[in-house]
Amino acid sequence: MKDYFVYIVECKDGSYSTGVTPELEKRIIEHNSGFYKVYTSTRLPVKLVYSNRFTEINDAIKAEKQIKGWSIGKKEALIIGDFELIKLLSKGKL
Repeated sequence: MKDYFVYIVECKDGSYSTGVTPELEKRIIEHNSGFYKVYTSTRLPVKLVYSNRFTEINDAIKAEKQIKGWSIGKKEALIIGDFELIKLLSKGKL
């Protein structure tokens, strides 16, 4: 069974980029090499700040899309593992 990873990298400018990959270490190396001419390529270096493993690609893609739509605050709460804060931010309580 293959694993898939949803990840968040922090860019040099403090912004975040979210993605999904079956090879996490390789993907981070590719981001830092500028291999992908995407958002991160002009904000190098990047560092991995969050990852979550999935066994189903569809679950990983669903999680990636959800996280991509989140505010910076919710992403930062996820990065530090504060799930109560994510709930509060989702309800507009902060």
